[in-house]
Amino acid sequence: MLPFATWAAGLDGGKSAAIGTSGGSEIALPKATDLLNVRDFEPLARSALPPAHFGYLATGIDDDRTLRRNEDAFGEYEIRARRFADLSRISTGTTLFGTQWRTPVYLSAVSSMRAFHPDGEAAVARAAASRSTQLMVSTGASVPLEQILTQRGAPVWQQLYPTDDWTVTQGLVRRAESAGADAIVLAVDSTATAGVRNSETLRRAARLDKRECSACHVGNRHDMWLRAPLFSGIDVSQVKGLAPPGLTLEWVDRLRGLVRGKLLIKGIVTGEDALAAVAHGVDGIVVSNHGGRNEETLRATIDCVAEVVTAVKSRVPVLMDGGVRRGTDVFKALALGASGVGIGRPQGWGLAAFGQEGVEAVLDIYSRELEAMMRQVGTPTIAAINARAILHRGAA
Repeated sequence: MLPFATWAAGLDGGKSAAIGTSGGSEIALPKATDLLNVRDFEPLARSALPPAHFGYLATGIDDDRTLRRNEDAFGEYEIRARRFADLSRISTGTTLFGTQWRTPVYLSAVSSMRAFHPDGEAAVARAAASRSTQLMVSTGASVPLEQILTQRGAPVWQQLYPTDDWTVTQGLVRRAESAGADAIVLAVDSTATAGVRNSETLRRAARLDKRECSACHVGNRHDMWLRAPLFSGIDVSQVKGLAPPGLTLEWVDRLRGLVRGKLLIKGIVTGEDALAAVAHGVDGIVVSNHGGRNEETLRATIDCVAEVVTAVKSRVPVLMDGGVRRGTDVFKALALGASGVGIGRPQGWGLAAFGQEGVEAVLDIYSRELEAMMRQVGTPTIAAINARAILHRGAA
């Protein structure tokens, strides 16, 4: 049982506010289901984790302004509540790539989740199974993919950091597909900053952490290809980075020829890149800026969704992630044309605080809030949500 810590200014720039204290004493809540919204899990994750591990989860890049912008931009979209609708039946179900989803919310790729809980990705997979939620697994997962698939009991999507060695790329894709991943999700939002990412929040947190890093990171090396189970048995002796320096459209063509199942590209934020990716045979686009962890553009992913959706003209599904903290945020992304909405940090908060039950509680909150807003707008199905449901404050 974890105590509610007073939510004071800290690694998240002071966004936090106190949740529960009584007479100067901390209040302990025994169950994840007692928490009211996904943000409530963050201070519990902070109190449960070593400083460097929470810093890894919390960090953006430079001043973390893009990270904050991802969240704040949702507030600039207003929802048009409608009446006179038949709401006797509400369904949050949707279909993507021929598969029925219970909800458009999915668990996006987060690496090294054993840094947040001993069960790591296995607990997340069990939560995904219990809530029938699509799971995207990171290349840097700290639990073997085969074990994750056993716990999930259904195909997963494998996010791909291909490295700068094509032989390794081949090995990763073949291992993922052989294990049971039915989609490969190429991450292109971390290529330009490979090796030069200025994660100041993480670096400040690491200075507060007095543990010996070599206990987890042999030789204090943090290179993913030296520790993640997905690389086990693959010769990584020539790898120097997580992405090829020349990740061109020709390189995408080569990957498209290798991948047998669905190929999605994650990290697209412009219509031009989305159109080019579709022209080169990808099956889906994920609008993402890596949670504000790679470039300080100050452009929120929610502000990029409509541009990308317009460019692809319904030829492939468009998904998005970044800053999604409420079911209302999910609703707004769907109204702008997204087919699925990914969550990253909130699943880490839930996992750190309560393990599997925390991830389940986070997913339940999103579902509950999304359904409540669907009722208010008079949209009994996901298909009924469209651009008429929202307004942007800056629109003429």
